[in-house]
Amino acid sequence: MKEITVDVIIPVYRPGERFGELLKRLDAQTQPVNRYIIMNTEQAYWDRWLSETGYSLPENLSVFHVTRETFDHGATRDAGIRQSDAGICVCMTDDALPADQYLLENLVRGLTEKESTAVAYGRQLPDRDCGIIERYTRAFNYPEESRLKTREDLPELGIKTYFCSNVCAAYKRSVYLELGGFTKKTIFNEDMIFAAGAMERGYGVFYSAGARVIHSHNYSGIQQFHRNFDLAVSQADHPEVFSGIRSEGEGIRMVKQTAAFLVRSGKAYLISKLIYTSGCKYLGFLMGKRYRRLPRPVVLWCTMNKAYWGK
Repeated sequence: MKEITVDVIIPVYRPGERFGELLKRLDAQTQPVNRYIIMNTEQAYWDRWLSETGYSLPENLSVFHVTRETFDHGATRDAGIRQSDAGICVCMTDDALPADQYLLENLVRGLTEKESTAVAYGRQLPDRDCGIIERYTRAFNYPEESRLKTREDLPELGIKTYFCSNVCAAYKRSVYLELGGFTKKTIFNEDMIFAAGAMERGYGVFYSAGARVIHSHNYSGIQQFHRNFDLAVSQADHPEVFSGIRSEGEGIRMVKQTAAFLVRSGKAYLISKLIYTSGCKYLGFLMGKRYRRLPRPVVLWCTMNKAYWGK
């Protein structure tokens, strides 16, 4: 049997202690990393990290520098994958930590068990400082059961059929190149857009519950607004994927289930916070869907990624 080679592609901006821990945990994986491909935004931050940590670059780690103005969620990751010659490319973010030494092994298994699988993505677990609402959201979006998804699941899963996350996702490089890779200009959602295109061509997307990373955020309501604005912009820019598939229904279901969970947990007093943050998400999403009607200064206030709008 042909040996499986795995390269890991990581966009990095202002690396810190967590990034060093990520590299350490990846080095300890049962599935060896053939090569690390680092897509670093702004060389000065990378040089500072090297100076402060004394980190010695291993021979299998390559760094490519881009500026904030040229960074793009799709194009930058695509450039990293095209630097690879491995059979499998794993995309990760610099703040996601493998929960154990079997992360890459489980991703590879999920990706290779069926020839028709194009991408496998992992389960995101809450970090120690994660609030109870976000903990439940993680459990809602990343259940304990693995699942292979295809276009036939659209009537049941709706928008979640296409869900995939480059926080931790493995791609068969040959299939990735066959399908043209990530869209080269996108503010968000390059992973879901690719997943939808793969399904259109008959491929499946595998959710590997056993491939676990620790990754969560305690976003404020305003941060949720900005994030969901950009999320909706990506949907508005790609009607070939998202038109006719409503996202709001899934969001309402999550809010209802989270509220019920808070009541059961004796945390009903947090429902007001849930309503506030959910309202911020929904308002950001509505405005993002209609961003073309908004004045440019309003768009620049709403977005998380101001550099994107200068392109």
